[in-house]
Amino acid sequence: MPASTQSSPVPPRKIGLNGRDLLECPVLNKDNAFDARERDLFGLHGLLPHHVATLEQQVARATRRLAALPDNFSRHVALREIQDRNETLFHAIVAQSLDEYLPIIYTPCIGRACQQFSQIWTRPRGVFLSYEDRGRIAEILSDARWDDVRIIVASDGGSILGIGDQGANGMGIPIGKLALYTACGGLDPACALPVLLDVGTDNEALLRDPDYIGWRHRRVRGAEYDAFIAEFVAAVEARWPRIALHWEDLAGEDALRILDLYRGRMCTYNDDIQGTAGVTAGALLAAIRAGAAPLAQQRIVIFGAGGAGCGIADLLSRMMVAEGMDVQEARGRFFMIDVGGLVRHGMAGITQGQEPFAQPHDIAATWTVRDPAHVSLSEVMAHVQPTMLIGTSGQGGAFTREIIAPMAQRPQRPVIFALSNPTANIEATPADLLEWTDGRAIIGTGGPFAPVVFGGRERPVDQINNSYVFPGVGLAVVAGGITRMTDGMFLAAARALAELSPAAGARDVASAALLPPVSDLPRAAIAVARAVIRRGQAEGVAPPATPEAIEDALEQAIWTARYRPYAKAGN
Repeated sequence: MPASTQSSPVPPRKIGLNGRDLLECPVLNKDNAFDARERDLFGLHGLLPHHVATLEQQVARATRRLAALPDNFSRHVALREIQDRNETLFHAIVAQSLDEYLPIIYTPCIGRACQQFSQIWTRPRGVFLSYEDRGRIAEILSDARWDDVRIIVASDGGSILGIGDQGANGMGIPIGKLALYTACGGLDPACALPVLLDVGTDNEALLRDPDYIGWRHRRVRGAEYDAFIAEFVAAVEARWPRIALHWEDLAGEDALRILDLYRGRMCTYNDDIQGTAGVTAGALLAAIRAGAAPLAQQRIVIFGAGGAGCGIADLLSRMMVAEGMDVQEARGRFFMIDVGGLVRHGMAGITQGQEPFAQPHDIAATWTVRDPAHVSLSEVMAHVQPTMLIGTSGQGGAFTREIIAPMAQRPQRPVIFALSNPTANIEATPADLLEWTDGRAIIGTGGPFAPVVFGGRERPVDQINNSYVFPGVGLAVVAGGITRMTDGMFLAAARALAELSPAAGARDVASAALLPPVSDLPRAAIAVARAVIRRGQAEGVAPPATPEAIEDALEQAIWTARYRPYAKAGN
């Protein structure tokens, strides 16, 4: 969202803080942009240098300082320090160029930021709820500073990107996600609260790290874990009846269970499961326009059968059913590969999310396999000859020329989405995938990649990232009064996203992107929000409103990075 100056004709905001307390509040602080009237009014003389700056001047100064830093991780740390001091300035900087700043404030820098969170942490932000806080969570959340919260992003740090258990260091993810809610979805940062549910960690390096800021205890599991989560959810429900609770990076065995447990009683969703699925579904619909096999002909291999993989299979199968396919036939089009190989009925350890997509136990009886008890990815690829391959495994380099070869000969263009993050964990690089398929593959990745030149033409690499979906979902909740999040809403988000695809109507579909450019994420968020609100109305979980009223509500909900004039509370 574009930045604006304090000269814009907006009504003054009533402020009850004074002096250093005001300067210490990041959502209200303007640094040296407080004008003379405000310095008089709030007792700021002597606390700020004489010069009164504009927001544009502050942005220019900060941008020069960022450009002088040696690398993007250093810029990430510097931007986080700005965010902790002055939210408006932070978002005004990011709004200059989403293409440039999103890789810095989120993927791929966010992975390293989580690994080093204890070292780079300087100021409190959000809420850390330790397991030892049980019994007083409601009291902790009752602080008046959080009265206006509408969206919470909560994580237990159990499965951060592809780097695993990061314990309390996982707070980097809720902070980063909420920054994207504002940068892409236009949500007021004052309504966003990051929460880290610190239930310990099994990461030996963190337990030994003298700088580690979290609870030094083995990760709590089972009934004790569930009771802690239940106390947190009950406190959130009581405190904010109209909240959107976004779960992020919970361990695979917990993510789907918690989602299923609470989605029927409040507005909650898991971005790893549903957001990933929504953007993948939208990208697949766009890929079909670019020459991939029609949905009814798709056979899909998913390498990595955790929460993200299961969420993708669930939403894509629902999309097939919505277009007329039988439920069992749709589920049978998916071949999921876990640590035990091809997921089949009767295997030990099948999860709740995997069960609907388990293939018959004897499916490989006539195949040539080395070990019938463990059917590998390469063996599945050779016998199934899929139209689409999705990587959510976190195993860097898992896709090889041999594995991809069966897809390269198909009449329709193969779809290969290597979605694992961070970049070191990607299953195959875009350049290799194009080489192995003679340039025919339709490629998507979880993190940002530069275009690849193949056959003398520049080929874009689509970032199949959740930032195309979840900011719009959050905007829909705030603007549309949504009380529950449904699978139908994520299907609506996917279809809205596909409608924005540059591949639709492109003359040269091989060189066309599947998704809008990152610079268009705010436009995508509005389109997604509009579709989600309408779907919510159709399903009875959003109040009725005319199309004109929806547009007005969306416009009113969008926050822009600008300084509003302040007035003294009570005057």
